Amino acid sequence: MSLMLDVSDDVRAELGDEEADRLLAGENAPRTYDCTSCQSPGDSSRQRTSTVLFVGDETAVLAFAHADCFPSQVVPVSEEQLKGAVRSITGGGAGAEGVPAAGDIPGADPRQAVLSVTCGQVLLGDDLYPAMVVEPSAPVVRPGAEGPGDDFLPLLIEHGFMPVMEMNKPPSEMPGWSVLVVNGRLHSVLQPGLVGGPTVSWWEAHQPLPVTDEWRAAARKHNSVLVYAAPAGSIGRQPREDLLRTALDGAASRGLLVGGSMPLSGT
Repeated sequence: MSLMLDVSDDVRAELGDEEADRLLAGENAPRTYDCTSCQSPGDSSRQRTSTVLFVGDETAVLAFAHADCFPSQVVPVSEEQLKGAVRSITGGGAGAEGVPAAGDIPGADPRQAVLSVTCGQVLLGDDLYPAMVVEPSAPVVRPGAEGPGDDFLPLLIEHGFMPVMEMNKPPSEMPGWSVLVVNGRLHSVLQPGLVGGPTVSWWEAHQPLPVTDEWRAAARKHNSVLVYAAPAGSIGRQPREDLLRTALDGAASRGLLVGGSMPLSGT
């Protein structure tokens, strides 16, 4: 079966001509996959698909992405992140969140986890609000911390997020933070920099993520985006907005949800 695969020059150089040609011929590439950027299903027989090679210190993992989400390239990662990618690709982990797909976690050791981001609308009262839900791929610890534990929520609270106990109203505004959307694609979440300095990226998409027209309309209406965050395993990958809301309600009732309202930057 002919597959619509993109293999960049740097990926070809890492794989070798023989292996790259086998991929393009469809001999050792899957027809269906979960996009390593947006985590939604892909079909390489019908959609242009990028080959993405994650390269660690000792091993490498080949993943696949929608060509519109992420170009074919070699991505250097830590060996710890690569282990998570192997678990997810072989079915032994928590899904595509194990593949590096997002930015650093403030105050945390970046080798511990990567952030998965889901966008959707949530109904609060009688109004729909645009929301981003952030969940790490693994428990997050502070640098130098010993033993098991998860410091994700305490770290975020230290940066201005507030506990969300009930999903009945928007969370508090976060001064200095903002969500950047350009030409209908989600680029980053910006946080305040040092005193007197410019804002800096807290989360940044490797490739700008498309959002729905309805999400953009709600963001323009409220001129803000609700950003929620929960520890690893609290929300999961929910295919529908009603299921996402149910997961958020469950996390809030268990005291595992924080949030903040951030102004919209861009269009």
